[in-house]
Amino acid sequence: MALDVDAVQAFVLVADLQSFTRAAEALDTSQAAVSVKLKRLEDRLGAKLIERTPRLVRLSSRGAAFLGVAREFIAAHERAVAGLAAAPQRLSLGISDHVAGPELPVLLARLHAYEPSLVIEVQIDASRHLLDAFERGALDAAIIRREDDRRDGEVLAPERFGWFAAAGYEHRQGDAIRLASLAPSCGVRNIATRALDAAGIGWTEVFVGGGMAAVSAAVSAGLAIAALAYRVAPIGTVEVGERLGLPALPVSEIVLHSTLTDARSRGALRTLAAAFREHRAPTT
Repeated sequence: MALDVDAVQAFVLVADLQSFTRAAEALDTSQAAVSVKLKRLEDRLGAKLIERTPRLVRLSSRGAAFLGVAREFIAAHERAVAGLAAAPQRLSLGISDHVAGPELPVLLARLHAYEPSLVIEVQIDASRHLLDAFERGALDAAIIRREDDRRDGEVLAPERFGWFAAAGYEHRQGDAIRLASLAPSCGVRNIATRALDAAGIGWTEVFVGGGMAAVSAAVSAGLAIAALAYRVAPIGTVEVGERLGLPALPVSEIVLHSTLTDARSRGALRTLAAAFREHRAPTT
């Protein structure tokens, strides 16, 4: 029995993204084309792989059993193709501190599943630094928070920010707000401090981290409050803006900048972009 690689890949994406629409975006094709590929695969295997309702897409029992085999099939195909290439394809990708949240391992796993032979170089840094690196040609693509008034780049998702602290954090009324943040060049830090200044709320910076992991650790340890995207807020922290009377922070956007032209890298990046669109931050 011969299986169509494109059809198997479409099945894996539908299973991972739980959406025909997002799978179509990742493959740069139409939802109808994905449906046709999946139907042909199901006919070939003689089994229903995906159960689809107007509100839900999920694996059938046969689909769940086939998923691991499907991943191995795609990986074997890509290894065979890569064996014919002179050198592995490389993707140099920058992801902003304020975007690379807890789901990053899942996103990278999907990227690898789509293109196992791809060598992925990931740089985590401030949006401004990554945008500068992208414009210098040091990065093939960058997924960042929209900077300043620039309107270029492909919008992937809105990004909401809040004031986060450890669950047991206590703030004494009348004291300055104790802040943890990234370096002074961080755009989110500047937005937060300007918002506090505009509201006439005193603040003092008690922790400056060299990366989001350090800032998250300081917040989780109860040292201070930080302005963070809901996407990257540490597990166990809570949004305290309303309780402490802090000003609302403006909604930003996650945008993708890319100069990729080869089909393999662009396809892999579309998979990652579709996963970012899939993520939904809390509404409260």
